[in-house]
Amino acid sequence: MPKKKIVQIMKQKVSLVLSGGGARGIAHIGVIEELETQGFEIASIAGTSMGAMVGGVYAIGKMNEFKTWMCSLDKIKVFSLVDFSFSNQGLVKGDKVFNAMKEFIGDKNIEDLIIPFAAVAADLLNKKEVVFTSGSVWDAIRASVAIPTVITPVVSGNALLVDGGVLNNIPVNRVKRTNDDILIAVNVSADIPPINVKAGQDVHSTTETLYKKNIKKFQHQLHRIIPHEKEEKLGFFDLMNKTIELMRHHITQMSLEKHAPDLMINISRESCGTYDFYRSAELIEIGREAARNSLQETKIQDDPPK
Repeated sequence: MPKKKIVQIMKQKVSLVLSGGGARGIAHIGVIEELETQGFEIASIAGTSMGAMVGGVYAIGKMNEFKTWMCSLDKIKVFSLVDFSFSNQGLVKGDKVFNAMKEFIGDKNIEDLIIPFAAVAADLLNKKEVVFTSGSVWDAIRASVAIPTVITPVVSGNALLVDGGVLNNIPVNRVKRTNDDILIAVNVSADIPPINVKAGQDVHSTTETLYKKNIKKFQHQLHRIIPHEKEEKLGFFDLMNKTIELMRHHITQMSLEKHAPDLMINISRESCGTYDFYRSAELIEIGREAARNSLQETKIQDDPPK
């Protein structure tokens, strides 16, 4: 009896770049899931801030666990994971949430990962970009997500490390490339109208009152430290967010002009607030829909791999 012929279909390899953007970075999960659904193989990944977090977790191989945990967070759980420091370097230490995630995700050295991974941070003291391609994944992520004045920076030797978005919010020039790959970049702070999805819109309404009480208590404590003028049009957090968003937007535009990807997946910066992590289920679906729309428009998925 003749042997059956085995035909192997090679998947199109992707070098994936994930931008920073606070809670909007959760949309990267939906993007990755849609790429895999449509038959792409993520061969390497680089990210900044939340892009580094999602990319690092994916490279470790714990995306499903991370997704489940993120979608379980309501407003109260998010608030309970915030360890306020009120120091002159940042309002939040970040130890609580990182320790919680490390318990079920674990840690690895970047050089031991099957998928090449790079995380970007900025060194304030030496005025330069820092790219992590070795050492602890979580150490790299922790440095990359340290939003200036919000999350305390990381001291490493003679370096003071903060959010990589300060210098390179969408690190298309830092991802490892191969000859047969395509470069896909995801920008979760795009200046486009938001996508509306139903997932997660009414899930957390029962916690609204208690959440608002906690926020008011925090704001009261904050105003004791930072003078509050009655006539100011922008609150403290709004001012910081808008300043950082403007900076990220212009840096991203310059980076993309110099290093154009083969496919750009854009997600609106109006999709949610910077710290709306309780909307994870909704954001994942937004990412999925944005990836699907971009792939349909470019028809990359219809082209046979070379």
